[in-house]
Amino acid sequence: MPARHLRLYVNIDHVATLRQARGGIEPSPLEAMQICEAAGADGITVHLREDRRHIQDADVEKLATSITTFFNFEMACVDEMIDLALRIKPSQVTLVPEKREEVTTEGGLDVVRESARVERAIARLKNDGIEVSLFIDPDPDAIKMARKLGAHAFEMHTGDYANHPNDKSTLGALVEGAKIGAGEGLSVYAGHGLTVGNVGPVAAIPEVTELNIGHSIVSRSIFVGLTQAIHEMRKAMDAARRSVEI
Repeated sequence: MPARHLRLYVNIDHVATLRQARGGIEPSPLEAMQICEAAGADGITVHLREDRRHIQDADVEKLATSITTFFNFEMACVDEMIDLALRIKPSQVTLVPEKREEVTTEGGLDVVRESARVERAIARLKNDGIEVSLFIDPDPDAIKMARKLGAHAFEMHTGDYANHPNDKSTLGALVEGAKIGAGEGLSVYAGHGLTVGNVGPVAAIPEVTELNIGHSIVSRSIFVGLTQAIHEMRKAMDAARRSVEI
């Protein structure tokens, strides 16, 4: 049978990182979004961090009214961001952990320890018609808690796998986590540290329906352009998907 389409949401945070290095107006995340959509991206992801190190409030405002595919808004589970999300109404909010001192997100949201706060945030967002995904480690307890808290989906943090792709246990955790999540009735997504070279085994997990990939695509685009970088990632994802579904 034909392979099920695996969605690719392109994270454009690091387009803004490059802009912020000079404090000017180029490169433009809005222009990057337009190129990504034209190149076949199924959606756009941005993370407005509390320290505003890359994406800025003005970027989010412009993107919210310009994206024609799907807007996945990553944010910390804090009132400031929840209020903003309720105002701009993205297609989906992904709640993520955030530490000001970290270079990039280092792990999944601790939904067990912070269950009350996360549950309140999910309820506020869902009450306004916004779907909510949780960025968590592929831990069975965390996945089951995501369901209890009312999330419609979870995104598995693939950092351990990306850092140790030859360690079978890291991929095994993702495979098992995907099965558990699907069994709980959750949509299963994945992302963090994925590249053309390592995306195949994750794309081949049948329960995974969406990948969020940013840094490797933006990095590759320096050499081949954003459109070609997206096409290369799409090709790698689709090849892996076909290998298990045909």
